[in-house]
Amino acid sequence: MAKRRTPIRVQATSENQTVTTLELFFDLVFVFALTQVTALMADELSWHGVIRGVLLIGLLWWSWVGFSWLCNLVKADEGSIRAVMLAAMAAMFLIALAIPEAFHDLPGGLQGPVVIAVAYFAFRALHVVMFWLIAGGDKVLRRTVARFAPAMLAGTALLLVASQFDGTTQTLLWAAALAADYGGTYLIDARGWRLRSPAHFAERHALILIIALGESIVAIGVGVTDLPISWPIIIASLLGLAVASALWWIYFDAAVHYGEQALAAEPLETRPKLARDAYTFLHFPMVAGVILLALGLKKVLEYVGDTEHHHLDDPLKGIGLFALFGGVVLYLLGHVGFKWRTTHTLGVSRLITAALAIVAALTLSDVPALGQLAVLAGLLAALVAYESVHYARQRDELRHRHESAE
Repeated sequence: MAKRRTPIRVQATSENQTVTTLELFFDLVFVFALTQVTALMADELSWHGVIRGVLLIGLLWWSWVGFSWLCNLVKADEGSIRAVMLAAMAAMFLIALAIPEAFHDLPGGLQGPVVIAVAYFAFRALHVVMFWLIAGGDKVLRRTVARFAPAMLAGTALLLVASQFDGTTQTLLWAAALAADYGGTYLIDARGWRLRSPAHFAERHALILIIALGESIVAIGVGVTDLPISWPIIIASLLGLAVASALWWIYFDAAVHYGEQALAAEPLETRPKLARDAYTFLHFPMVAGVILLALGLKKVLEYVGDTEHHHLDDPLKGIGLFALFGGVVLYLLGHVGFKWRTTHTLGVSRLITAALAIVAALTLSDVPALGQLAVLAGLLAALVAYESVHYARQRDELRHRHESAE
């Protein structure tokens, strides 16, 4: 059979493709962007501010996942794709720079909301055009890309319209833009996409989750940058690190393995649909949950360290408390959905922990912030301990089966 030719010079990936250094370099822009979102929500600590922060996370996530699919088909560090990746990085860097002005334009200079809308369009256009070109003679893939383009255009157009408004109207237009982009993708028959390397796809999503977890650790440090070190800061920092470590364990002890194995075992025809559901959609609540947790950790460190504005027995309330516990709940629910979609089993222990976290948030509103964080760390430690013992044999077999497959 004749080998398909593409209009540009690219190198196809192999089934066992690993993540390239250019993809890791590409991800550094998202580290900065996520840090900007956390800072924005901390500066505008309100329900409206949190909603806007989640919308920004949704925009960043949708940008990132597009290239995770693209670089699963062609090597990121070979041929023409290198220039495209660097150009996309530049567009995303502009979005990250403008995040503080995403909804409130500052006096002077360019309009921040317009910069974000135009840079987002450039980023998405690079992705769609590149996908169209590498499709070559694959008529099904080209038809799928053509069906995908209107949703992308609608989303970016709505962002540009939103830049001309403010307040609730602006927020609703942002929500409509993301709904058009996400919804349009979901309605397209996923079998028209292509996924060549399950290992690469799973590894890319594992690495971006590591980046998000890294942001939660950065938030701890940033929260006490200008404060003198003290025992409350040390204790709160270690508890925050324990929470982040538990979230790491929850994903990387088993989920990363059963997800990849489920993807590899899926027939080629339906593999893109599984990848879309389990990774593109169900990893979003995990990432968003970690960023919300980062906001909560940042506020806890402020409460225990800034003795000029807070007392040690002050409790987190409202947005801060919601971010701390709600972020973990969202993360756990994302895991439950991911496990159900990949293995068709229900993560009962994680559902129970999520429910207990909700109860804790509702009943501990008068407990000092340090105590609230300690309870959250205790809940996650109990979950990790229970699953380590209860599923020890299954997880040992899972990891060894993964190693033998490699």
